[in-house]
Amino acid sequence: MRKNVGSNDSVMRILSGAALLGAMYWVESPWRWLGLLGIAYLITGILRWCPAYALFGVSTCTPPVDE
Repeated sequence: MRKNVGSNDSVMRILSGAALLGAMYWVESPWRWLGLLGIAYLITGILRWCPAYALFGVSTCTPPVDE
């Protein structure tokens, strides 16, 4: 499993995942269950691999610098 999520993207996924999960406790409507999407954001941010990126051949990682 090759990493395809860059460091900035990873941080944003982790923060937004935590916010979505937290929203489940603050929002009092049927929409609160959308907060479960935060689990997917947390997992992809921590593992730095996104199956959707892999499917479409996208990568936000910086290419290695050749010296």
